[in-house]
Amino acid sequence: MSNQPIRHILRFLGRMLAVLLGTVLLFAAFLYGVMFLLCKGPSPTARELFVLSTNETSAIGFLPRLFLSGEEIDEILNRQSQSLRENTDVSLISVPQQEPEDKTQPDAWGYVDDDGDGLIYVPVAGESFVGHMLIVLDPTRVIMGCVPEAFYWHGYTLEELVKHFDAVAGINGGDFPDIDGMGDGSSPQHTAVFKGKIYAAGDTGRGFAGLDADGILHVGKFSREELEEKQIRYGASYGPVLVVNGEMGDLEALYSGLNPRTAIGQRSDGAILMLVIPGRQPNSLGATYADEAAVMLKFGAVNALNLDGGSSSLMWFDGGYVNAPATFVGIRKIPTSFLVLKKGVSLDD
Repeated sequence: MSNQPIRHILRFLGRMLAVLLGTVLLFAAFLYGVMFLLCKGPSPTARELFVLSTNETSAIGFLPRLFLSGEEIDEILNRQSQSLRENTDVSLISVPQQEPEDKTQPDAWGYVDDDGDGLIYVPVAGESFVGHMLIVLDPTRVIMGCVPEAFYWHGYTLEELVKHFDAVAGINGGDFPDIDGMGDGSSPQHTAVFKGKIYAAGDTGRGFAGLDADGILHVGKFSREELEEKQIRYGASYGPVLVVNGEMGDLEALYSGLNPRTAIGQRSDGAILMLVIPGRQPNSLGATYADEAAVMLKFGAVNALNLDGGSSSLMWFDGGYVNAPATFVGIRKIPTSFLVLKKGVSLDD
């Protein structure tokens, strides 16, 4: 039997492999050239945006160091300040004791709960992003969802947490150790509060969002004693503070790049605002912290905090995810979330 057909096949495979390798090398060279122009080009705005965006991503945070010195990167990053420590003015929030009789009328912000389930979904958009806002009319339905007995053992996907609590909607929550993007989501990195019990180190990092027994959302930096004094029932840490007492947070703290974002806030009528902005996609590059704050203020937020973003940014609503994760490896596991329970359900019963 002749070896000619085998030689033809091997020659064809070799050519295909050479073409594939050449394509990969050209693409890598193109990306390298783009990053070089961003870092060494004439636009300081593009350079800062690149550094800030990659710095917020565990897996590719090293890229700016291929072109810039540590001093140059630190100079850009040091423009970010600490989140505000200002206390939430609870007098600005008034949670109704009962649902309105006529649910067909728009609320003070022009939104209507068409199906009467207490949830209003609204698409949002900005110059560099499209996103998703979920308005939860009854704040007492919102919890920080986690499984404390699994801390330091394994994490859960948002879908798993939603189903664990038989919830109807949810978003990802606070931070977790994520060195080089390899974190397993098994434990919160900073303070988390579940059913009034404080977990992790008691340090709220750059910011904390927590709900007390009356459904008031407190945002800021708090000590363990302050959390206990405010009787926080559910909460998680990340930051920075986006909105505090009706005003945009510290502009220096809101200095950031474009990335997928998640945030939680509260209107003056007590309604909880859950925001997810996808990123690193053709139709949605991502948002800055200031973009998030602007969206929250547009929806009437009195207080709001940025939550974990990047590949963790997801919203579950109406039986599924409303956005795709910004990663090729699929849905990430997380330690904490903010969930919406079914009407009439309480974990404190």
